[in-house]
Amino acid sequence: MDLGLDGRRALVTGGSRGIGRAIARKLAAEGARVAICARTRDPLEEAAAAIREETGAEVLPIVADVRERASIESFVGTGAERFGGLEIVVSSAARVSGGEVPEDLERVTEETILGDFEEKFLGALRLVRTALPHLRRSGWGRIVTVSGLTARVAGSVSAGARNAALVHLTRTMSVALGRDGITANAVYPAVTVTESLERRLAARAEREGATLEQLLADLAKHSAIGRLVTADEIADVVAFLASVRSAAITGEAIAVSGGTGSSVSY
Repeated sequence: MDLGLDGRRALVTGGSRGIGRAIARKLAAEGARVAICARTRDPLEEAAAAIREETGAEVLPIVADVRERASIESFVGTGAERFGGLEIVVSSAARVSGGEVPEDLERVTEETILGDFEEKFLGALRLVRTALPHLRRSGWGRIVTVSGLTARVAGSVSAGARNAALVHLTRTMSVALGRDGITANAVYPAVTVTESLERRLAARAEREGATLEQLLADLAKHSAIGRLVTADEIADVVAFLASVRSAAITGEAIAVSGGTGSSVSY
């Protein structure tokens, strides 16, 4: 299936690692020109160089922090100027604690909650509002936000709240922008195989006298498909939502979790 992404112009936040990097690579492989941002220059430039070498696409690394409005304005402005416009915006930047930060009701801190909303919710809002004039000028646009399955599962106070709020924002954007030819959708990853997950689990395995394979297998028990979803599989869904083929889908939140959990969502 031709996704119609050849020559499209995209922005991806959190593009130096994990799901964001996989999304940038997938869009580039489909022929899009992609600008990626992250806070740290060296891994960002390494990611851009690797994606360029693999796909032959134009990949522009720009150091930016979604927590700072001026930084996001610079990221969007630089990308739009380099590409001559924008059509695709993917908000993927977020804190990944891996259980290292307390999230339960009695221990979660206000600083954690405020930081999460500053980065994930306000970061997405800043990104989209800054990019919106460029999307409107293009007369066609795709917005995809990366939420998280904790929005549907009680327990993780800060992660659940930020992810649920991001889905609400995404739905609001879809209603506000649909008549401009712009769709907005969210994806819900669960625990996803990334380089950072494997590093965290390796450290945990050493502390607990277990193996990485054992810990991965324990996590996979919660999945209907019997394994964890990979970042590349998340990217496949995002690329479809960013494509011309997804024109009839907007305002939706799609779980890409391998069927994790047993709850029923309507």
